[in-house]
Amino acid sequence: MTQFQDREKAFEKKFAHDAELKFKAESRRNKALAEWAGARMGISGAELDDYVKAVRKADLAEKGDDDVFRKVKGDLEAKGKGVSDDELRRTMVDLLAKAVADVEGEAKRS
Repeated sequence: MTQFQDREKAFEKKFAHDAELKFKAESRRNKALAEWAGARMGISGAELDDYVKAVRKADLAEKGDDDVFRKVKGDLEAKGKGVSDDELRRTMVDLLAKAVADVEGEAKRS
C-alpha cells in the first residue's frame, strides 16, 4: 500500500469516527433537551421516555437542528409553557456543548 493510500484510509477512518461522535453528541443533546422540555411541561415516567424518543425521531426529519427546535417549541407552546426562541436556542447550544464534552471524554477513556 502506498503512503497516499495509507493517508487516505486514515482520513476516511477519522471522518467516520468524527461523524459517529457528532451523532452521539446530538442524540445525547436531544435526550437532555427532551428531559428539559418534559420537566417544563410536567411530564415524567413512561410519557417522558416516549417524548425523548419523539424528539430524537424529529431530528431525522431534516439536516440541522431546526426540526428539533420546531418540535420542542411547538410542544411547549401547545402545553402553554412557551419559551422565547433565544432561550430555546441557548439551551440547545448549552446542552450540545455538554454532550460533546461528555462524548469526547468517553472516547478518550476507551
